[in-house]
Amino acid sequence: MRRALVLGLARSGRAAQAALEARGTEVVAADRTLGNDEDLALLDGVEVLVKSPGVPGETPLVAAARERGIPVWSEIELAARLLPNPVLGVTGTNGKTTTTELLGAMLGARTAGNVGTALCELVGEVPADEWIVCELSSFQLEDVERFRPRIAVLLNLEPDHLDRHGSFDAYRDAKLRIFENQGPEDVAVVPRGFGSVPGAARRVEFAAGDELPAEPLIPGAHNRENAAAATAAARAAGLDDAAIAAALRTFPGVEHRLELVAELDGVRYVNDSKATNSAAARRALTAYSAPLHLILGGRAKGESWQELAQAIAAANVVTAYLIGESAEPLSVDLGYQSVPFLISVTLERALTEARSAAKPGDVVLLSPACASYDQFRDYEHRGEEFRRLVQNLGG
Repeated sequence: MRRALVLGLARSGRAAQAALEARGTEVVAADRTLGNDEDLALLDGVEVLVKSPGVPGETPLVAAARERGIPVWSEIELAARLLPNPVLGVTGTNGKTTTTELLGAMLGARTAGNVGTALCELVGEVPADEWIVCELSSFQLEDVERFRPRIAVLLNLEPDHLDRHGSFDAYRDAKLRIFENQGPEDVAVVPRGFGSVPGAARRVEFAAGDELPAEPLIPGAHNRENAAAATAAARAAGLDDAAIAAALRTFPGVEHRLELVAELDGVRYVNDSKATNSAAARRALTAYSAPLHLILGGRAKGESWQELAQAIAAANVVTAYLIGESAEPLSVDLGYQSVPFLISVTLERALTEARSAAKPGDVVLLSPACASYDQFRDYEHRGEEFRRLVQNLGG
């Protein structure tokens, strides 16, 4: 390949640029998404456009590339063409990071993708016969072409990112592309009873109630489901049950996902900032039997709040503290369900109000069910701010 355009210069874009340049490809790198003549001239002589996951498909440069017959790849597609390693891919609406990191611990493998390290960063860094476990978002999968994980895991599918994909069907189709290039020697790991998936892989099913080699250390029925999926995938990779059990017993979970930050005066403070959709927040509600003071809200992603409000009403929630852009819309649905709430607006105020109301044995849970971009850089920034504020409460 002589010339490529990399569009979007966050971590995955920079990694794609470096990988291409290391192979002698001339790279045009752009962070612009306009459609004027100057921008469209960036496509001249380009043989492929590598698109970062944050760049929508309707961006003028992307649309123009397709019109000209220029292939559009995700960074995942590029990496898959450069890596000789067997890849174990993990996708789904919720639980991807936990399952990916749990599988990394089981297999002693490097993890990459949507989980922090771009897949292109591992090109030439991992022995060719070693597994790489890759977390895959719908944004990454919508622009694959030949990407073929030897083992592909689908954890679950619930409405998410509808503001980007436009419909649940489009979101679902993007997720299921993880299977489309698999052959009979590959394995597709899916929830028990899930419908047909593309590709020709051998099908393996899992469920939260499966018998496991050991019970997982991390709490919640949803995490047992993640553990069942990881166990099925690890077995497909040839790992024995003793090694799987050792990882299940010791894996502590991941940052920003039901992360116990502190216990102050008998009250537990839990950071679940990674719960950026209502399905994730509903799962968090079921992980605790103690009374909950729930911090909720942020930037909406096109979801209805009705089901979440019903779940909150059914859970042991003392009060919901609403923050960010979605505070007012959330308050309407919570009001219909007679859920006590306060419109706190900011995370700091919500935490202060929850601290005043919580009693020993209670849990203050940040599980926003929303994106963070109205008030924070990303969900990590939101979780880190929650940690900082809790530490300040402790003096």
